[in-house]
Amino acid sequence: MIDENMMKLALQLAQSAEGQTSPNPLVGAVCVKNGQIIGTGAHLKAGTPHAEVHALKMAGAAAFGADLYVTLEPCAHHGQTPPCTELIISSGIRRVIIASTDPNPSVNGRGIEILKQAGIEVSTGVLQEEADYLNRAFFHFIQNGKPYVTLKAATTLDGRLATQNGDSKWITSETSRTDVHQLRHTHDAILVGVDTVLHDNPFLTTRLPHGGKNPIRIILDRQLRTPETANVIIDGAVETIIFTLESTKLNDQLTTYSNVSIERIPDSAHFLEEVLTRLAQKGIMTLFVEGGSRIHSSFMNARLADELYLYVAPKLIGNGPTIFMDETRSFMAESEGLSFLDVKKIGNDIRIHAQFRKEGES
Repeated sequence: MIDENMMKLALQLAQSAEGQTSPNPLVGAVCVKNGQIIGTGAHLKAGTPHAEVHALKMAGAAAFGADLYVTLEPCAHHGQTPPCTELIISSGIRRVIIASTDPNPSVNGRGIEILKQAGIEVSTGVLQEEADYLNRAFFHFIQNGKPYVTLKAATTLDGRLATQNGDSKWITSETSRTDVHQLRHTHDAILVGVDTVLHDNPFLTTRLPHGGKNPIRIILDRQLRTPETANVIIDGAVETIIFTLESTKLNDQLTTYSNVSIERIPDSAHFLEEVLTRLAQKGIMTLFVEGGSRIHSSFMNARLADELYLYVAPKLIGNGPTIFMDETRSFMAESEGLSFLDVKKIGNDIRIHAQFRKEGES
């Protein structure tokens, strides 16, 4: 029971840095001796010391003969920081308890093997399901070479994103909109289509009472219709990347802004697939998609969506676009399957958090 309790604490420490560590994983560590916690730590930002380093530094010489609880397998390679396995061994740790194995090819079992060869007792799989879920975005990023994609939408109770004439301000409550800004804060990038830019002229920044991190702004604009006067162009708050087709004529005015860059996708390429591949190459691990019906439908039809946050307001408007528009599916067997992760009341609204089922999942 003590193993689970200490690992729960390590997981809480790891989660406290959500949104800060990308493209690195979330990791927490707890050092325990004679039933007493002598050191704790969390990985706070890529390029800074790992969770194990913080915990062992706090424990100091008392770490000799102690147990170390870590939510993810300790690294065994030289990256931006030295291998954690070396520090664990030199600290005289008696036993290491690990929740998840790291799928990164640079680690992937090597850390565990090195610790065992040094005579350290290693236990794995303690609260693994919880730890795997915590780092689902990192695992997806490593294994697929693409960002973890989360769709966000706000609808009325009858499933409408807007009225028939496009009015959508505001479907949900201010409380729900604040919750959305918290989600923006925890993602690396936010994506919309050019129609959203033209219709709403959003800032796509994080506006929270205590501040917050602005995600990189991604605009899908095949014909390069984004105006030079758009807020995402002129406000300079954060980087904006516009993806367009290679055949589209460039707008030289857009390129005069230092925070704006234009990426051209070959006309023959799968547009969304190529966008995600390029974002991953830029180190973007988590992508928050706030587009309209067309953007959401494109991600779902291409099976590139991983999660969904759906805010449902207690309103009925009877007509208008829905989150998923697809006239090719005629049977329930062709429906898009999801698994509920949680359902929460936010103000007067309901927030549904769900995960898309991949092929082969029941």
